Amino acid sequence: MAEPVLRLEEIARTFNAGRPNEVPVLRGADLELRPGELVALTAPSGAGKSTLLHLCGLLDRPDTGEVYVDGTAAGPLKDRARTGLRRERLGFVYQFHHLLPEFTAAENVNLPQLAAGVPQADAARRASGLLEQVGLTARADHRPAALSGGEAQRVALCRALANRPAVLLADEPTGNLDPATAETVFQTLIDLVRDTGLAALVATHNPDLAARMDRHVRLDAGRLTG
Repeated sequence: MAEPVLRLEEIARTFNAGRPNEVPVLRGADLELRPGELVALTAPSGAGKSTLLHLCGLLDRPDTGEVYVDGTAAGPLKDRARTGLRRERLGFVYQFHHLLPEFTAAENVNLPQLAAGVPQADAARRASGLLEQVGLTARADHRPAALSGGEAQRVALCRALANRPAVLLADEPTGNLDPATAETVFQTLIDLVRDTGLAALVATHNPDLAARMDRHVRLDAGRLTG
């Protein structure tokens, strides 16, 4: 069996620790994601889903426990090394696409590659290939304001995969879309995961989408089950 590309080990996180209004959010959460897995994450409102995703994405540090990304323990790393690991091995998709409005679809997919030091010509080829894969070749030169919601979210998926990450973290990636468009975007996400063999952790409130993934984990009372 392949080694996990994302592993959480006894993760705990409390906000306002030691104060009268402290809020324990995670209480020893454990999780393993392996290459090619598409895993749904569900949680009651306010249970800490976003906190968990931020920790997985190295955007926050746990109070105790460890996050391993592609076999590397993130805890001992300095901020610069954490940024490099996040840029090279993790991809992010949010409920809203967050594309940069002054750049075209292709340029938005180029940018993370250029930040990682990829030569411009190689970045452009990679962007073109990804946009073709999601059926957006004809929209590559359009800015976000000229794209539909579903098109913009597919561009956001391409941007998340531009640097060939090991793990895709998606926070309600279809939550801002109508049902028909959400289905198109979700199927695109599935196809990209299957084609690339990366692992994906997808937070969703949609039980139908969760049921179509390989595995379903639930966050409740600070722990992950399932």
